[in-house]
Amino acid sequence: MSTTTCTRVLEPGELDDALAVLRREPVNNAFIASRVRSAGLNAWRLGGEMWGWYRHGRLEALCYSGANLVPLSAGREAARAFAERAGRQGRRCSSIVGPAEATSVLWSHLEPHWGPARDVRAHQPLMVADSVPDEVRPDPYVRRVRKDEMDLVLPACVAMFTEEVGVSPLAADGGLMYQSRVAELVGSGRSFARIEDGRVVFKAEIGAATPYVSQIQGVWVDPKRRGERLSESGMAAVLRYALTEVAPLASLYVNDFNTAARAAYRRVGFRDVGAFMSVLF
Repeated sequence: MSTTTCTRVLEPGELDDALAVLRREPVNNAFIASRVRSAGLNAWRLGGEMWGWYRHGRLEALCYSGANLVPLSAGREAARAFAERAGRQGRRCSSIVGPAEATSVLWSHLEPHWGPARDVRAHQPLMVADSVPDEVRPDPYVRRVRKDEMDLVLPACVAMFTEEVGVSPLAADGGLMYQSRVAELVGSGRSFARIEDGRVVFKAEIGAATPYVSQIQGVWVDPKRRGERLSESGMAAVLRYALTEVAPLASLYVNDFNTAARAAYRRVGFRDVGAFMSVLF
């Protein structure tokens, strides 16, 4: 029996179908699901197109195409189809990121046309937590960043991004988009920090939130204060916020070579449940 498949841009009226696909893998899809729930499928509001892969007219998989190219609930056949579409239009993203298997398929088809990448992180453990261990005391000085503290937290955010990604987030457009994103997180009460004498010594954000899971990102400790286990107590504090005020499950993904961070997250209650992959241009 023949199988009919196609790939096309979703229409705004397909929001319920898109959310149904995103709910199939709530942890893997948390970041884009959070954006879709708030912005819908309008490309201007969403910041990019949402592609759908259909089998016999039924939506089976998604791929977000914006600043990042992100496969969502995509098997190998869908990932190949998304790669073909991305290859035809040319590279418009600064990274490909998502569940390791689908992202690997995307990259294997796109590398001959888009490569070489600046960096490929093939295995980034995806971790979740649903409680804070009794033996870990959340840092009582970690709190929400106030709107009038943007000037304090922004340098820490830039330092974290530059250290993590290898390029400054201020390079492309003078930092307008990045500053807007930081301001959005601060304004929504999802930016947390420990601030001492006007200086951020620990910070992290709840970068995505759905009714099912939150995603913690941007974890950073001032280099002068590393080794004091501020990341553990700080993460415990942010995790407590996330679990009590956002969703019953919290997630994050981390570079596999960052053994210190992975050990700290495990001590705070996180466990491995999968892996992401990132291709950076």
